[in-house]
Amino acid sequence: MAYSIAEIAEALGAEAVGNAALRVSGAAEPAGAGPDDLALAMDPKYAGGLAEGRARAAVLWPGADWQALGLEAAILVPRPRYAMAGITRMLDPGPEIAPGVHPSAVVDPTAEIGEGAAIGPFVVVGRGAKIGAQARIASHVAIAEEARIGDDALLYAGVRIGARVVIGDRFIAQPGAVIGADGLSFVTPEKSTVEQVRESLGQVEETARQSWTRIHSLGSVRIGDDVEVGANTAIDRGTIRDTQVGSGTKIDNLVHLAHNVVTGRDCLFAALVGVAGSTRIGDRVVFGGQVGVADNVTIGSDVVAGGGTKILSNVPSGRAMLGYPAMKMETHVEIYKGLRRLPRLFAQVAALQKAVSKSGESD
Repeated sequence: MAYSIAEIAEALGAEAVGNAALRVSGAAEPAGAGPDDLALAMDPKYAGGLAEGRARAAVLWPGADWQALGLEAAILVPRPRYAMAGITRMLDPGPEIAPGVHPSAVVDPTAEIGEGAAIGPFVVVGRGAKIGAQARIASHVAIAEEARIGDDALLYAGVRIGARVVIGDRFIAQPGAVIGADGLSFVTPEKSTVEQVRESLGQVEETARQSWTRIHSLGSVRIGDDVEVGANTAIDRGTIRDTQVGSGTKIDNLVHLAHNVVTGRDCLFAALVGVAGSTRIGDRVVFGGQVGVADNVTIGSDVVAGGGTKILSNVPSGRAMLGYPAMKMETHVEIYKGLRRLPRLFAQVAALQKAVSKSGESD
Protein backbone atom coordinates (compact mmCIF):
# COMPACT_ATOMS: atom_id res chain seq x y z
CA MET A 1 0.00 0.00 0.00
CA ALA A 2 1.28 3.46 -0.91
CA TYR A 3 1.13 6.53 1.33
CA SER A 4 1.74 10.19 0.60
CA ILE A 5 4.53 12.06 2.38
CA ALA A 6 1.82 14.20 4.00
CA GLU A 7 0.02 11.13 5.37
CA ILE A 8 3.20 9.66 6.85
CA ALA A 9 4.26 12.99 8.36
CA GLU A 10 0.83 13.46 9.94
CA ALA A 11 0.95 9.95 11.44
CA LEU A 12 4.39 10.71 12.89
CA GLY A 13 3.49 14.19 14.09
CA ALA A 14 6.44 15.41 12.02
CA GLU A 15 7.09 18.20 9.50
CA ALA A 16 6.69 17.47 5.76
CA VAL A 17 8.53 19.67 3.24
CA GLY A 18 8.54 19.74 -0.55
CA ASN A 19 6.05 17.75 -2.63
CA ALA A 20 3.94 16.31 0.20
CA ALA A 21 1.62 14.61 -2.31
CA LEU A 22 4.45 12.31 -3.46
CA ARG A 23 3.57 8.67 -2.68
CA VAL A 24 5.87 5.90 -1.43
CA SER A 25 5.18 2.22 -0.91
CA GLY A 26 8.27 1.04 0.97
CA ALA A 27 11.23 2.07 3.09
CA ALA A 28 14.91 1.50 2.39
CA GLU A 29 18.41 2.48 3.36
CA PRO A 30 19.55 5.52 1.35
CA ALA A 31 21.98 3.76 -1.00
CA GLY A 32 19.50 1.02 -1.88
CA ALA A 33 16.35 3.14 -2.15
CA GLY A 34 14.32 3.18 -5.35
CA PRO A 35 12.02 5.93 -6.63
CA ASP A 36 9.01 4.50 -4.74
CA ASP A 37 10.89 4.08 -1.47
CA LEU A 38 11.16 6.39 1.50
CA ALA A 39 14.89 6.63 2.24
CA LEU A 40 15.77 6.51 5.94
CA ALA A 41 18.57 9.05 6.44
CA MET A 42 17.70 10.50 9.83
CA ASP A 43 21.31 11.35 10.68
CA PRO A 44 23.75 13.44 8.61
CA LYS A 45 26.17 10.50 8.49
CA TYR A 46 23.69 8.60 6.30
CA ALA A 47 23.05 11.46 3.89
CA GLY A 48 25.89 10.49 1.56
CA GLY A 49 24.05 7.31 0.60
CA LEU A 50 21.23 9.31 -1.00
CA ALA A 51 23.44 10.10 -4.00
CA GLU A 52 23.97 6.37 -4.55
CA GLY A 53 20.24 5.54 -4.45
CA ARG A 54 17.26 6.78 -6.45
CA ALA A 55 14.98 7.98 -3.66
CA ARG A 56 12.81 10.99 -4.32
CA ALA A 57 11.84 11.40 -0.66
CA ALA A 58 13.61 10.74 2.63
CA VAL A 59 13.25 10.98 6.37
CA LEU A 60 15.83 13.51 7.57
CA TRP A 61 16.98 15.30 10.71
CA PRO A 62 15.49 18.71 11.69
CA GLY A 63 16.91 21.58 9.65
CA ALA A 64 18.31 19.33 6.91
CA ASP A 65 18.79 20.97 3.49
CA TRP A 66 16.63 18.45 1.62
CA GLN A 67 16.85 20.32 -1.69
CA ALA A 68 20.65 20.26 -1.64
CA LEU A 69 20.39 16.48 -1.23
CA GLY A 70 18.47 16.25 -4.52
CA LEU A 71 15.12 15.28 -3.02
CA GLU A 72 11.60 16.21 -4.05
CA ALA A 73 10.21 15.86 -0.53
CA ALA A 74 11.28 15.06 3.00
CA ILE A 75 9.97 14.37 6.48
CA LEU A 76 11.95 16.02 9.29
CA VAL A 77 11.98 14.07 12.58
CA PRO A 78 13.67 14.95 15.89
CA ARG A 79 13.73 11.40 17.30
CA PRO A 80 14.79 8.93 14.59
CA ARG A 81 14.12 5.58 16.25
CA TYR A 82 10.70 6.70 17.42
CA ALA A 83 9.92 7.76 13.86
CA MET A 84 11.03 4.28 12.72
CA ALA A 85 8.32 2.76 14.89
CA GLY A 86 5.60 4.77 13.15
CA ILE A 87 6.96 4.28 9.64
CA THR A 88 7.38 0.54 9.94
CA ARG A 89 3.93 0.20 11.52
CA MET A 90 2.35 1.91 8.51
CA LEU A 91 4.29 -0.07 5.91
CA ASP A 92 4.09 -3.53 7.50
CA PRO A 93 1.25 -5.54 5.90
CA GLY A 94 1.45 -8.26 8.57
CA PRO A 95 0.77 -11.95 7.94
CA GLU A 96 -1.85 -12.98 5.42
CA ILE A 97 -4.70 -14.65 7.31
CA ALA A 98 -7.99 -14.94 5.47
CA PRO A 99 -11.10 -13.64 7.25
CA GLY A 100 -13.33 -16.11 9.02
CA VAL A 101 -12.54 -19.67 10.10
CA HIS A 102 -10.51 -21.82 7.71
CA PRO A 103 -12.23 -25.12 6.79
CA SER A 104 -9.29 -27.14 8.18
CA ALA A 105 -9.43 -25.49 11.60
CA VAL A 106 -10.86 -27.53 14.49
CA VAL A 107 -12.93 -25.31 16.76
CA ASP A 108 -14.78 -26.83 19.70
CA PRO A 109 -18.52 -26.07 19.57
CA THR A 110 -18.32 -24.45 23.01
CA ALA A 111 -15.54 -22.04 22.00
CA GLU A 112 -16.42 -18.38 21.42
CA ILE A 113 -14.93 -16.58 18.43
CA GLY A 114 -15.19 -12.79 18.49
CA GLU A 115 -16.54 -10.67 15.68
CA GLY A 116 -14.12 -10.22 12.80
CA ALA A 117 -11.63 -12.79 14.08
CA ALA A 118 -9.58 -14.71 11.50
CA ILE A 119 -8.68 -18.36 12.19
CA GLY A 120 -6.07 -19.86 9.86
CA PRO A 121 -5.44 -23.40 8.58
CA PHE A 122 -5.01 -26.29 11.03
CA VAL A 123 -5.72 -24.17 14.09
CA VAL A 124 -7.16 -26.06 17.09
CA VAL A 125 -9.36 -24.20 19.59
CA GLY A 126 -10.33 -26.13 22.71
CA ARG A 127 -13.41 -26.41 24.85
CA GLY A 128 -14.70 -23.17 26.32
CA ALA A 129 -11.92 -21.05 24.85
CA LYS A 130 -12.68 -17.41 24.02
CA ILE A 131 -11.00 -15.46 21.24
CA GLY A 132 -11.57 -11.71 21.07
CA ALA A 133 -12.85 -9.50 18.28
CA GLN A 134 -10.53 -8.88 15.31
CA ALA A 135 -8.01 -11.42 16.61
CA ARG A 136 -5.81 -13.04 13.97
CA ILE A 137 -4.69 -16.64 14.49
CA ALA A 138 -2.17 -17.99 11.96
CA SER A 139 -1.76 -21.61 10.91
CA HIS A 140 -1.02 -24.52 13.28
CA VAL A 141 -1.81 -22.58 16.45
CA ALA A 142 -3.21 -24.60 19.37
CA ILE A 143 -5.39 -22.90 21.99
CA ALA A 144 -6.28 -25.18 24.89
CA GLU A 145 -9.46 -25.42 26.92
CA GLU A 146 -10.84 -22.34 28.67
CA ALA A 147 -8.05 -20.07 27.43
CA ARG A 148 -8.96 -16.40 26.97
CA ILE A 149 -7.39 -14.23 24.27
CA GLY A 150 -8.29 -10.55 24.02
CA ASP A 151 -9.27 -8.30 21.12
CA ASP A 152 -6.89 -7.52 18.24
CA ALA A 153 -4.48 -10.30 19.20
CA LEU A 154 -2.02 -11.67 16.64
CA LEU A 155 -0.73 -15.22 17.05
CA TYR A 156 1.83 -16.27 14.46
CA ALA A 157 2.24 -19.83 13.17
CA GLY A 158 2.86 -22.59 15.67
CA VAL A 159 2.03 -20.69 18.86
CA ARG A 160 0.79 -22.83 21.76
CA ILE A 161 -1.58 -21.41 24.38
CA GLY A 162 -2.16 -23.66 27.40
CA ALA A 163 -5.29 -24.38 29.39
CA ARG A 164 -6.92 -21.49 31.28
CA VAL A 165 -4.31 -18.96 30.13
CA VAL A 166 -5.75 -15.42 30.20
CA ILE A 167 -4.33 -12.90 27.73
CA GLY A 168 -5.30 -9.24 27.30
CA ASP A 169 -5.91 -7.12 24.22
CA ARG A 170 -3.46 -6.46 21.37
CA PHE A 171 -1.26 -9.40 22.31
CA ILE A 172 1.39 -10.50 19.79
CA ALA A 173 3.13 -13.89 19.90
CA GLN A 174 5.82 -14.72 17.35
CA PRO A 175 6.14 -18.23 15.83
CA GLY A 176 6.68 -21.10 18.22
CA ALA A 177 5.98 -19.25 21.46
CA VAL A 178 4.56 -21.46 24.23
CA ILE A 179 2.41 -19.87 26.92
CA GLY A 180 1.29 -22.10 29.76
CA ALA A 181 3.49 -25.21 29.73
CA ASP A 182 4.23 -26.95 33.03
CA GLY A 183 7.03 -25.51 35.12
CA LEU A 184 10.15 -27.37 36.29
CA SER A 185 8.91 -28.34 39.73
CA PHE A 186 10.11 -31.66 41.18
CA VAL A 187 10.85 -33.02 44.63
CA THR A 188 12.62 -36.10 46.03
CA PRO A 189 11.37 -38.36 48.87
CA GLU A 190 14.72 -37.89 50.61
CA LYS A 191 16.88 -34.79 50.91
CA SER A 192 18.22 -34.07 47.43
CA THR A 193 21.73 -33.05 46.46
CA VAL A 194 20.37 -29.59 45.66
CA GLU A 195 19.05 -29.18 49.22
CA GLN A 196 22.39 -30.35 50.59
CA VAL A 197 24.28 -27.74 48.60
CA ARG A 198 21.91 -24.96 49.62
CA GLU A 199 22.50 -25.81 53.26
CA SER A 200 26.25 -26.41 53.18
CA LEU A 201 27.51 -24.57 50.09
CA GLY A 202 30.07 -27.35 50.03
CA GLN A 203 30.65 -31.01 49.30
CA VAL A 204 27.68 -33.16 48.32
CA GLU A 205 27.22 -36.33 50.34
CA GLU A 206 26.98 -39.53 48.35
CA THR A 207 23.33 -40.34 47.77
CA ALA A 208 22.24 -43.89 47.13
CA ARG A 209 19.06 -42.90 45.36
CA GLN A 210 17.53 -39.70 44.05
CA SER A 211 14.24 -40.02 42.21
CA TRP A 212 12.30 -36.96 41.09
CA THR A 213 8.55 -36.66 41.69
CA ARG A 214 6.57 -34.05 39.79
CA ILE A 215 4.74 -31.24 41.58
CA HIS A 216 1.90 -30.57 39.16
CA SER A 217 1.14 -27.07 37.90
CA LEU A 218 -2.38 -26.14 38.94
CA GLY A 219 -2.05 -22.43 38.17
CA SER A 220 -1.93 -20.91 34.71
CA VAL A 221 -0.57 -17.72 33.08
CA ARG A 222 -2.15 -14.27 33.15
CA ILE A 223 -0.91 -11.67 30.65
CA GLY A 224 -1.96 -8.01 30.48
CA ASP A 225 -2.70 -5.78 27.49
CA ASP A 226 -0.20 -4.78 24.77
CA VAL A 227 2.26 -7.56 25.56
CA GLU A 228 4.53 -9.03 22.87
CA VAL A 229 6.30 -12.39 23.09
CA GLY A 230 9.14 -13.47 20.79
CA ALA A 231 9.69 -16.63 18.79
CA ASN A 232 10.23 -19.84 20.78
CA THR A 233 9.80 -18.04 24.08
CA ALA A 234 8.28 -20.05 26.94
CA ILE A 235 6.23 -18.75 29.86
CA ASP A 236 5.40 -21.52 32.33
CA ARG A 237 2.16 -21.86 34.24
CA GLY A 238 2.22 -21.34 38.00
CA THR A 239 2.27 -24.16 40.53
CA ILE A 240 -0.72 -22.87 42.53
CA ARG A 241 -1.12 -19.19 41.61
CA ASP A 242 -0.77 -17.86 38.07
CA THR A 243 2.46 -16.71 36.47
CA GLN A 244 1.87 -13.05 35.56
CA VAL A 245 3.18 -10.67 32.89
CA GLY A 246 2.28 -7.00 33.24
CA SER A 247 0.72 -4.85 30.54
CA GLY A 248 3.05 -3.31 27.96
CA THR A 249 5.88 -5.80 28.55
CA LYS A 250 7.92 -6.79 25.48
CA ILE A 251 9.74 -10.13 25.44
CA ASP A 252 12.31 -11.18 22.82
CA ASN A 253 13.02 -14.59 21.30
CA LEU A 254 14.10 -17.61 23.37
CA VAL A 255 13.23 -16.06 26.72
CA HIS A 256 12.08 -18.29 29.58
CA LEU A 257 9.89 -17.12 32.47
CA ALA A 258 9.54 -19.97 34.95
CA HIS A 259 6.57 -20.92 37.13
CA ASN A 260 5.13 -18.27 39.49
CA VAL A 261 7.22 -15.42 38.05
CA VAL A 262 5.52 -12.02 38.30
CA THR A 263 6.66 -9.15 36.08
CA GLY A 264 5.45 -5.57 36.26
CA ARG A 265 4.35 -3.23 33.50
CA ASP A 266 6.39 -2.09 30.49
CA CYS A 267 9.37 -4.39 31.06
CA LEU A 268 11.73 -5.25 28.20
CA PHE A 269 13.59 -8.59 28.07
CA ALA A 270 16.13 -9.26 25.29
CA ALA A 271 16.90 -12.68 23.82
CA LEU A 272 17.93 -15.63 26.00
CA VAL A 273 16.86 -14.05 29.28
CA GLY A 274 16.04 -16.70 31.87
CA VAL A 275 14.07 -15.93 35.04
CA ALA A 276 13.82 -18.72 37.61
CA GLY A 277 10.70 -19.60 39.57
CA SER A 278 8.82 -17.33 41.98
CA THR A 279 10.88 -14.25 41.16
CA ARG A 280 9.08 -10.90 41.33
CA ILE A 281 10.07 -8.12 38.94
CA GLY A 282 8.91 -4.50 39.15
CA ASP A 283 7.80 -2.08 36.45
CA ARG A 284 9.94 -0.84 33.53
CA VAL A 285 12.73 -3.35 34.17
CA VAL A 286 15.12 -3.88 31.24
CA PHE A 287 17.24 -7.03 30.83
CA GLY A 288 19.89 -7.28 28.12
CA GLY A 289 20.57 -10.52 26.27
CA GLN A 290 21.40 -13.63 28.32
CA VAL A 291 20.54 -12.07 31.67
CA GLY A 292 19.82 -14.77 34.23
CA VAL A 293 17.86 -14.36 37.45
CA ALA A 294 17.91 -16.82 40.36
CA ASP A 295 14.70 -18.12 41.92
CA ASN A 296 12.77 -16.41 44.70
CA VAL A 297 14.43 -13.00 44.38
CA THR A 298 12.79 -9.58 44.15
CA ILE A 299 13.85 -6.98 41.60
CA GLY A 300 12.57 -3.43 42.03
CA SER A 301 11.19 -1.12 39.37
CA ASP A 302 13.38 0.73 36.83
CA VAL A 303 16.26 -1.75 37.14
CA VAL A 304 18.52 -2.11 34.08
CA ALA A 305 20.76 -5.19 33.77
CA GLY A 306 23.36 -5.30 30.99
CA GLY A 307 23.84 -8.32 28.75
CA GLY A 308 25.10 -11.49 30.44
CA THR A 309 24.35 -10.26 33.96
CA LYS A 310 23.52 -12.99 36.50
CA ILE A 311 21.31 -11.75 39.33
CA LEU A 312 21.57 -13.97 42.41
CA SER A 313 19.99 -11.76 45.09
CA ASN A 314 17.45 -8.96 45.51
CA VAL A 315 17.99 -5.73 43.57
CA PRO A 316 16.54 -2.39 44.78
CA SER A 317 14.64 -0.10 42.44
CA GLY A 318 16.49 2.17 40.04
CA ARG A 319 19.78 0.29 40.03
CA ALA A 320 21.93 -0.47 36.95
CA MET A 321 23.52 -3.92 37.21
CA LEU A 322 26.26 -5.77 35.35
CA GLY A 323 28.42 -8.86 35.75
CA TYR A 324 28.43 -12.27 37.41
CA PRO A 325 27.52 -12.09 40.17
CA ALA A 326 25.53 -8.95 39.44
CA MET A 327 26.82 -5.76 41.01
CA LYS A 328 26.39 -2.03 40.47
CA MET A 329 27.37 -1.22 36.91
CA GLU A 330 29.94 1.41 37.90
CA THR A 331 31.54 -1.04 40.35
CA HIS A 332 31.75 -3.72 37.67
CA VAL A 333 33.40 -1.27 35.26
CA GLU A 334 36.04 -0.38 37.87
CA ILE A 335 36.69 -4.05 38.58
CA TYR A 336 37.06 -4.73 34.86
CA LYS A 337 39.57 -1.90 34.57
CA GLY A 338 41.46 -3.45 37.48
CA LEU A 339 41.51 -6.85 35.76
CA ARG A 340 43.03 -5.31 32.65
CA ARG A 341 45.79 -3.78 34.81
CA LEU A 342 46.69 -7.10 36.44
CA PRO A 343 49.37 -8.22 33.92
CA ARG A 344 51.19 -4.90 34.34
CA LEU A 345 50.82 -5.11 38.11
CA PHE A 346 52.22 -8.66 38.16
CA ALA A 347 55.20 -7.50 36.11
CA GLN A 348 55.80 -4.64 38.53
CA VAL A 349 55.60 -6.97 41.54
CA ALA A 350 58.01 -9.43 39.87
CA ALA A 351 60.45 -6.57 39.21
CA LEU A 352 60.18 -5.42 42.82
CA GLN A 353 60.77 -8.98 44.08
CA LYS A 354 63.83 -9.25 41.88
CA ALA A 355 65.15 -5.90 43.14
CA VAL A 356 64.56 -6.89 46.77
CA SER A 357 66.24 -10.25 46.20
CA LYS A 358 69.32 -8.62 44.68
CA SER A 359 69.40 -6.13 47.56
CA GLY A 360 69.43 -9.01 50.03
CA GLU A 361 72.29 -10.72 48.20
CA SER A 362 74.44 -7.54 48.30
CA ASP A 363 74.01 -7.30 52.07
